[in-house]
Amino acid sequence: MKNTFNPSRRRVLQGLALSAGAAVLQGCQTMPSPSASIPPRPNHRLYLAACSGIVPAKQRQLALPRLERAGFALENAAAVERSYLRFAGRDEERKADLTQLLAQAQLPSIVLAARGGYGAMRLLPDLDFARLGARLRESQTLLIGYSDFCAIQLALLAKSGTGSFAGPMLGDLGNAHPSEYTVNEFIATLTTPQRSLRVAHSGARGSGEGIFWGGNLSVLCSLVGTPYLPDIRGGLLFLEDVGEQPYRVERMLQQLRLAGVLQKQRAIFLGDFSMHKHVDAYDPRYDFDAVVAELRQISGVPVFTGLPFGHIANKTTLPLGFPARFQADGDSLTLQFLDYPTISPLGLQPQALLDQPALA
Repeated sequence: MKNTFNPSRRRVLQGLALSAGAAVLQGCQTMPSPSASIPPRPNHRLYLAACSGIVPAKQRQLALPRLERAGFALENAAAVERSYLRFAGRDEERKADLTQLLAQAQLPSIVLAARGGYGAMRLLPDLDFARLGARLRESQTLLIGYSDFCAIQLALLAKSGTGSFAGPMLGDLGNAHPSEYTVNEFIATLTTPQRSLRVAHSGARGSGEGIFWGGNLSVLCSLVGTPYLPDIRGGLLFLEDVGEQPYRVERMLQQLRLAGVLQKQRAIFLGDFSMHKHVDAYDPRYDFDAVVAELRQISGVPVFTGLPFGHIANKTTLPLGFPARFQADGDSLTLQFLDYPTISPLGLQPQALLDQPALA
């Protein structure tokens, strides 16, 4: 039986009340300057978890020094060098990346996924998500990743109600030329308790509030019928994917409809699906637009496209499992994210994440 995670109206409204009278940042907006009274430089401990695929050597060699120069104290860095078959280590090793957090007296500020691929789902039955979620919430630790890692994120939300962040992983930060937009959004979201994202939009109108949740469509569908898929009613469901034909995307969306997931949501938000690379072999007119049209019909809720997130270079960072609200008119969609944990910006040097350190 699924664990039901139905956040109370009171929690959502409390989160929304935080924004009253406060300036909400737009994407890529400059962060406010710290006050004249600067406390001691915080220790931004960043713990690496390699729960899925192998991290390429060049990505490790670029990302690790960038993170250190940006002000993060790295922990469990040896995990990203592991390799076994197609995985970043044996199941026991990858599981230990998360279980050994329970033995720490003080958890790190951030747990950052190394990369996606496949492998996280194999770990779910052996992880104590109730305990792990409680520790992460107590320490206000930020858990960050996407793609295959969202199996861990969804399980945490289902089993403990613990939110996380869809954001760049070590592999993204180890690209030869990381996206300035991605880095700015990453740091701004992690250091700002209330943010807004505005994207160009035409079509559905409306407004609403709820828990913003979701992730990779393929991974989310693989959890249907298991206790690791959150049962969220009145939510704002976010989906993205890559490498899938239009008919496969629709088939997965139909699966979510048949499982009753789509009908429970207040609205659905689609990130990038890289559909420009895929043409239907039987009818090229059956494209992503056709899939979206079908989704609007079968879900019965507003469907919005164009969120800058997915397996793309320029991605924002999205709080998952936390209160949010949306407002859509004929020209634009605005999402406001509220009441999620953050870290201090003091001592961080975001520009270092764009540097080009020499490879060994």
